[in-house]
Amino acid sequence: MAIKIRLRRMGKKKQPIYKIVVADARSPRDGKFIEAVGFYNPLVNPHLTQVNEEKINLWLNRGAIPTLTVKSILSQHGILLKRHLERKKFSEERIQAEIANWQKIREAKLSQPKAKKKKKKSKAEGNN
Repeated sequence: MAIKIRLRRMGKKKQPIYKIVVADARSPRDGKFIEAVGFYNPLVNPHLTQVNEEKINLWLNRGAIPTLTVKSILSQHGILLKRHLERKKFSEERIQAEIANWQKIREAKLSQPKAKKKKKKSKAEGNN
């Protein structure tokens, strides 16, 4: 039996809210699930996410596979980085230092304004 950590859509039409759930891969998207481990609201700016790190790690240790979207959410929370460092058998102090460094870099990226892309001139505009 393949277990996946995925999103379960809830909410009204045009107003989705997602639960992050652990479910059998054969069950439908909004169907039966084993356990809810968090939620994700894409409508607010910035996106609101909340995950239970202990439950996530428990299910990942049991062999659950996160979908791409859930993997992205877990990366944003630093759960996958911490898990990677623990698998490399780093000391607890080094793990905390790496996570603190990662958080500083992430905050710096989020605080910078996004650069606007320049439009490329088409050949027709360039000849005039």
